[in-house]
Amino acid sequence: MSDKPVPAISSAELEVIKTLWDRGPMAARDVFAALPEGHGWAIKTVKTLLSRLVAKGAVTYEQVGNSYLYQPAVTREQVTRRELKGFVEHVLDGRLMPILHFIEGSADLSDAEIAQLEKILEKQRKGSAE
Repeated sequence: MSDKPVPAISSAELEVIKTLWDRGPMAARDVFAALPEGHGWAIKTVKTLLSRLVAKGAVTYEQVGNSYLYQPAVTREQVTRRELKGFVEHVLDGRLMPILHFIEGSADLSDAEIAQLEKILEKQRKGSAE
């Protein structure tokens, strides 16, 4: 996946690209069939969303016979980072402590997640001491 900027992805587009992240390259009809039950979209809507994702550079496609096989051009991690950065900047005015307070008060972290968080904090501590 490239280093170019990650495009903004709408919530509807996100549902489509999540399917590609989870299941790998798929035809539009397979994406449609794999979406959560009750989404209420027609196959044409899914094709439109895929076309938008292609235009944004978030999804690529390859023609296979009479159909197109779509695959993500951005990772889940890239999109998550972009969305979180936007949230922190726009909603929290760049402050991270509200997120940490949220985790402290309501998140049920596993031991592995706690260890990972401790590593991140230690890395931050070392980086700020230099």
